[in-house]
Amino acid sequence: MESFDEKDGVFGNYMPKELSMSIANGTKFVDEVLSGQSDRCLENFRMDKQPPGSDVPPEILGDPRFYPYFKDCVGAVDGIHIPVMVGVDEQGPFRNKSGLLSQNVLAACSFDLKFHYVLAGWEGSASDLRVLNSALTRRNKLQVYKYYIVDSKYANMPGFIAPYNGIPHHSNEYSSGYHPQDLRELFNQRHSMLRNATHRIFGALKARFPILMSAPPYPLQTQVKLVVAACAIHNFIRGEKPDDLIFGMYEQDNMIEIEESLPPLDVEQSMMQVEKEAVDIAFETEQLEFSSQLRDSIASNMWDDYISDLSVM
Repeated sequence: MESFDEKDGVFGNYMPKELSMSIANGTKFVDEVLSGQSDRCLENFRMDKQPPGSDVPPEILGDPRFYPYFKDCVGAVDGIHIPVMVGVDEQGPFRNKSGLLSQNVLAACSFDLKFHYVLAGWEGSASDLRVLNSALTRRNKLQVYKYYIVDSKYANMPGFIAPYNGIPHHSNEYSSGYHPQDLRELFNQRHSMLRNATHRIFGALKARFPILMSAPPYPLQTQVKLVVAACAIHNFIRGEKPDDLIFGMYEQDNMIEIEESLPPLDVEQSMMQVEKEAVDIAFETEQLEFSSQLRDSIASNMWDDYISDLSVM
């Protein structure tokens, strides 16, 4: 089933301009997102687009585990299911794999926890890969200048680097006495550590806006636009008060402490066999091969440096 076109929520490279002026303007902003026309929303809440020659994100540049290997990575992409309330006759497509009613929301974010792009409104039964396909082919599409990292729900393809499938890895590189066994395991480990920006940004979003997880009894279009409004306000607060209490809960150091209490071994499971038919994006064989070679090159360079560092310890 196709997602909404004019009714769905798209927040791509947008930001409220005057939210800080007054409470009244903040109320006006939310009202325009919830009640206004899509084109009006995009015009009022535009952010600067990330140009092709953007600098290396400081979160990568300042960490030898990620630099120079991920120097061309601009952020991470993932999906989140937001509870939704719809009429009985509409519930089928919105029922996700867990049997719950939800909308499948795709987000691209930076490593400093700002949203680059949000596509809301897809039914909960839609695969993550299909929602990504929609984000890449629609009018207000996700712009990809270099590449994003994604998890194994998605394909390793131009503009997106996924982990190696079926490779176990420890979530925390600093696990006592543990050393990755090969280059793919090391790559997956560091890829996962960098990719947790999506878990952190979704966690902060849900903590700040609990209404998103309550399936409020509003028209579906309003529920979709609530997600857009929440993401735009999130970006504004992140820019104006980055040391906000909620953001502090989801900073990298605090998240590492949380992860250490979890089971240390993860395995990336491929879903590509199931969802392959959902990919409508036409890539040349050479493009797909280059994406695979790029991942292998990153993993190889990372492993060579890792072994060299171990030898001098």
